[in-house]
Amino acid sequence: MAELAGGLIEGPDGAVRCFWHGNLPDYLHYHDHEWGRPVADDRRLFEKLCLEGFQSGLSWLTILRKRDNFRAAFDNFDHEKIARYGEADVERLLADKGIVRHEGKIRSVINNAKRAGELIEEAGSLAAFFWRFEPGAAERPERVDLEHLRANPTTEVSKRISKELKKRGWSFVGPTTVYAFMQAMGLVNDHIEGCVCRPDIERERDAFVRPG
Repeated sequence: MAELAGGLIEGPDGAVRCFWHGNLPDYLHYHDHEWGRPVADDRRLFEKLCLEGFQSGLSWLTILRKRDNFRAAFDNFDHEKIARYGEADVERLLADKGIVRHEGKIRSVINNAKRAGELIEEAGSLAAFFWRFEPGAAERPERVDLEHLRANPTTEVSKRISKELKKRGWSFVGPTTVYAFMQAMGLVNDHIEGCVCRPDIERERDAFVRPG
């Protein structure tokens, strides 16, 4: 693995990318095909916000490698089904060795599933709600570099979204969790300048039809 300046590395295919996947095959695939690409699907948005909550205190790679287990355990993150979970489901999930067995985070997913239904009634869709917070050019750095990534675990926008979600009863949605969600779901393009994926994602974002 050739490390380059400014948070970039050379991949096994010779392409230059952000450093953080470390060229691990599954993590590299996530970097190339998911992270930063705009998402308007409510199921995927809900799933990601839930998984970011589980990631708190852990690495995202740990959660990514358990993602299929989480999907199986939580009915593919169908918020309507999860909203009907009871104590038997909590016990079932706490006994599931394939996921992170943290009772507070499990109960948070159930709570947030109920809140998701309410938010969809209010805004029309989760996508319509989240994308209305997409940062404008004035709220984005002129250049996305390693210093930007290290200096911005939260932003003013992620603080606003977090505040709005908490006001509506959501849990495990602090500003850091929300910003990681924004990065992954394409509300911002935080691929470092020089990463092979950055221009492709910019084109994808330009063509993306914002919901609402």
